Parts: sequence; structure tokens; C-alpha cells
Amino acid sequence: MPLDDERVLQEVGIYRYHHPLEDAAAYKERLKDIEARIAGLVRSGRAIERSNMFTFDNSLAKGRKMTDDLSKLMLRAYNAEADNSIRSLRAGNAETAKRRLEKSRDAIAKLGSMMEMRIAPAFHLLREEEIELTADWLMKKQEERERERDERAQLREERRVQQELDAERERLDKERALIQQTLAQLHRSGQSDADLEHRLLAIDDAIAQNDFRAANIRAGYVYVISNRGAFGPDVVKIGLTRRLEPLDRVSELSGASVPFRFDVHTIYFSEDAVTLETQLHRHFAARALNQANSRKEFFFATPAEVREVLLQKVGALLEFREDADATEYLQSVGAWPSRP
Repeated sequence: MPLDDERVLQEVGIYRYHHPLEDAAAYKERLKDIEARIAGLVRSGRAIERSNMFTFDNSLAKGRKMTDDLSKLMLRAYNAEADNSIRSLRAGNAETAKRRLEKSRDAIAKLGSMMEMRIAPAFHLLREEEIELTADWLMKKQEERERERDERAQLREERRVQQELDAERERLDKERALIQQTLAQLHRSGQSDADLEHRLLAIDDAIAQNDFRAANIRAGYVYVISNRGAFGPDVVKIGLTRRLEPLDRVSELSGASVPFRFDVHTIYFSEDAVTLETQLHRHFAARALNQANSRKEFFFATPAEVREVLLQKVGALLEFREDADATEYLQSVGAWPSRP
């Protein structure tokens, strides 16, 4: 990829790996190998090239001593630049670090031209590869940390859902037992209560639904929400929750991390919510706000566009609001101070 194109991608937050490897540990192993090869070239004297025929004070021996001493100084300066570049490296500025190293190499070649002194091309390539691998390792570490954080959050959410389902089952069992006891007393006295009979049937149905959701981890609610004040008028979040009360999840998302509450366009229950959410994400993948991290769920799309796709997938929707109230945002925007 041309350098200009690489820079454009970095500016918009898209990272392209120089040396794609499986995980951070693989990068560390590759870096150890590179470091060993770098050290080997230094020990063998092949890290820097210079003339063996330079004379000083009409002496070839003195000339060789001078070139040896100067080459050590030059190599030390070059390696210091390389080490400083790596220490200050971030995942997105590998090209900047490599340009700094190239300038150091070129300066040494210019200063040592009389002695035909230059950093060996093979050594320079190794140090450039070291920069690239270090940048890749930093990005891979960041990705792994984010993935671990997402996995921990997912585990917490699953535990919370299971606790809610267990608590709901316990509540329904208690209510069912109480109604059965009441109906048994009524039956013993030759009486009946149609309302209680209907309530018992409703509880049995609720228990069956609760047990189904506990056993089927793919069941849940797919939600479509927006936050005009935080993300703009044509951005939606498409997500999934297995909470008994899906609005609880929306309320959490509307917490301190965003300035305004989310508006709900639809909350749709599906026995295979995982597949439905995945299908929606894939449809709008090219319009994701974060093209570098597919785990983020915000898309450049209007609620009407999502509704159209959702209808294609599920056939019918009981409720879908295309408009967003954005109440807090509209109440606030008029009072904002003017900005230069």
C-alpha cells in the first residue's frame, strides 16, 4: 500500500498490520527473533559498512582505526535513534518512526561519505521491521485488551440476565403455589374463582416462557435506538439484550457516558435474536461508524432504513417509531453558548 494511502487510513483510525500474526504473543516471539538477528549483525561487524582502504597521516593502519572508531560512534547514534523511535512508538505512527530512522541513516551516509561509511542495508531493514512489528504488537495488545473487556462485560451481562430469570422463576413459583393453595381451599368448599383460574394459566405460560429463555441463550430483544444530541440525526445503534425488561439496558446505555438519553425506535423479541442482530449488522456493515472495531454497534442509517431491512427479516412489526423525540437535546441546544 502506498505511503500516502497508509497515512490516510491512519488519520481515520483504520490500522493495517504490516505483518499479520495471530496474537500478541506471536509478535513478541517474532520481535525476539529480530532482536537476536540485530545483535548478531552488530557483533559480527556487519551492521555498518566502511572502507578498508582509508588512510590517515599516510597510514592505512591509522586510517582503519579511525574508521573503526567513527563507525562505532555512527552506529551508536543510529541505534539510539532506532531505540528512541521504538520507545515513543504508538500503533499508528510507525511510518513517522521509520522516516526518522531513514533520516538518521542518510545523515550517517553523508557524514561518512569520505570513508564510504553507511548503515548496512540489511541492518536498516531489520530495524525497520522491528518498528513495524512493535507497532503491530501494540495494536494487537490493544485489540486483545478491548476484546477481553468486552468479554468481561458480556459475562457480567449474562450473569445479570440469569439472576433476573432465576428471580422471576422464583417469584412465579411463589405466586403459582399461593394461587393453587387458594383454589384448593375454594374447591374443598365447593367454590371456584374464574379470575384465579385464568391467572394460574397465565403464570404457567410465563413460567414456560421464562424457562425457554433460560434454556435458549439465543432468544432476546433486538433494539434500535438513536441519540441525536450525541451522534447526530442519522446514526442508530442496533443491539441485543436478553434482559427481562429490555428498557433497563437502554437506560444503562443512556448513563453518564453520553450527554442525552437514547430514543427507542423499536424493541423486537426474537427466539433467535443473535442471528437477527448479526443480519442487521452485516447489512449496514459498510456504514458502521467504527470501521476498525466490528464490536461497536453504531451505524450511519436512518430509523426508516433499519425498519425496512427489519421488515424484510421478520415480516411484521407491532411497533416502530421512525421519529426521535430528542427531548433533552432540543431543550438544551438553544441554551448552548455560541462557539467561534
